[in-house]
Amino acid sequence: MSAEATKALEYWLNDPYFDDATKQELAAIRNDANEVEERFYQELEFGTGGLRGIIGAGTNRMNIYTVRKATQGLANYIKKHGDPSRGVAISFDCRRYSPEFADETALCLAANGIKAYVSDRLRPTPELSFALRYFNCQAGVMITASHNPPEYNGYKAYWEDGAQMTPPHDVGVIEEVRAITDYHDVLTMDKEEAVKQGLYIPYGQEIDDAYMEALKKQVIHQDAIDAVGDKLKIVYTPFHGASLEPTTRILKELGFKNVYVVPEQEKPDPDFTTLEYPNPEDPKAFTLALALAKEKDADIVMATDPDGDRLGVYAKDKATGEYKAFTGNMSGMLIGEYVLRERLATGRMPEKPAFVTTIVTTNMARAIAEKFGCHFVECLTGFKYIGEQIKIFEQEKSYNYVFGLEESYGCLVGTHARDKDATVAVMMLCEVAAYCMTKGKTIWDAMIDLYEEYGYYKEGQIALTMKGIEGAKEIAALMERLRNDPPKAFGDWKVEEFRDYKTGETLKLETGEKGKTGLPTSNVLYFALDKDAWCCARPSGTEPKIKFYIGVKGTSLEDAQAQEDALTAAVREVIGQ
Repeated sequence: MSAEATKALEYWLNDPYFDDATKQELAAIRNDANEVEERFYQELEFGTGGLRGIIGAGTNRMNIYTVRKATQGLANYIKKHGDPSRGVAISFDCRRYSPEFADETALCLAANGIKAYVSDRLRPTPELSFALRYFNCQAGVMITASHNPPEYNGYKAYWEDGAQMTPPHDVGVIEEVRAITDYHDVLTMDKEEAVKQGLYIPYGQEIDDAYMEALKKQVIHQDAIDAVGDKLKIVYTPFHGASLEPTTRILKELGFKNVYVVPEQEKPDPDFTTLEYPNPEDPKAFTLALALAKEKDADIVMATDPDGDRLGVYAKDKATGEYKAFTGNMSGMLIGEYVLRERLATGRMPEKPAFVTTIVTTNMARAIAEKFGCHFVECLTGFKYIGEQIKIFEQEKSYNYVFGLEESYGCLVGTHARDKDATVAVMMLCEVAAYCMTKGKTIWDAMIDLYEEYGYYKEGQIALTMKGIEGAKEIAALMERLRNDPPKAFGDWKVEEFRDYKTGETLKLETGEKGKTGLPTSNVLYFALDKDAWCCARPSGTEPKIKFYIGVKGTSLEDAQAQEDALTAAVREVIGQ
């Protein structure tokens, strides 16, 4: 093991700052060189989205000490660039040590004289975003590792607008965290004393009730729910996570009578015992839900991820009796088109409406936005950039946000939260299903109707894992090759425009005309192809992966699938994979 890792291990083993349980855990692995190196070769990186890592003792692990250190950096930043008197909202999900990490966060803030509003039990991520703004806080923290495996936990940081931090705040907090080199500089205090001083403030039912009222304001056709709420059959699973109560409550209060929760996945379980991977993008995660759906003859099947910001969907095709899987693009388009169409039809569309997506989201979004006269905005990948647009619209008094989505199974209807919200997505999709039922249709029929009107858009992804130092070099080399010598075609698809979001420049290949992307700097390459197709290369910021997103437009389901297969093969050929 390296000298640096050995030195760090001995420090943690011998310094009285660290507790006995931590020292016992480290003593048990001190002769395992690989394990020691893995735990201590670096500090757990506080990135632009916060922390995420394996739970355990060590500098490269999620534990009370790395959580405190991150929070001290946040506190230092708030003192310099915010208003400490406004406080910080904190919530947590079902994962191991989530309540403990939430308390450590709160007590570090309290020791810095900053009030902490702390959820009294697990609640989903979008409700944290809502609570932050409800209490007019300066910042927020959500303890979650989203849909990662059970050995992980994480720490998402939010700013005063309710969205995850964007520049300059994310970079500023990162600099403050990195500036802390001695754990003894990190403050904490006794919980009982923090409560006594009014610096630790639990919150509960008040936020739940206010959140429910905010969701109900998004309902467009309560009449459709009233008409078929006792007929529509819904299967729902929270994947052992934080969304059970708000999601089932809103469906019940709106009048959906037949909501069947997957019993094996109803209760919080940090081990996710029934799941290989608690991600609604994984078809295997729907095994129990689809079995219950067949038993109940359900119309719609939905799953939310552990922290409640992503939604996965299956719906019954009555023609075949099969349950059809919806991608995040598909369910998002179904909700988004319905919201725009029916708001316009009922006179509830605001002036200067805006529809916001990311650069790797389906091109159908632009087509729908144009039809309904919405200002269309594409952001960098990550819902925080969509949330940021809401703030910009409000500050500039330019547009009114109506809907936003990203391809990775997340969307937001309304502005009650500034992060993707699976509970409002469930609510709206059930309303869409109810509305369709009053017209004698299913949501699968409605999806085909969208394809017929706008075109059969289909998206796919190639994810290449390249581990270790050599893998990182390979990813960097591949990006540089594509950047410095951009391909003129991918198979039968001609590259019309090349966009380099790292340099901020665009290039039209036919004319040589150069332009600007107009977006923040990011190591992303985008190839706009003819025939309304596209490809985008993006290294992951949290995993040893590079992802290639692709999109095509076909004339039928079969043609779209054939085009996706062909473009995927063409991309693999260009990148040599």
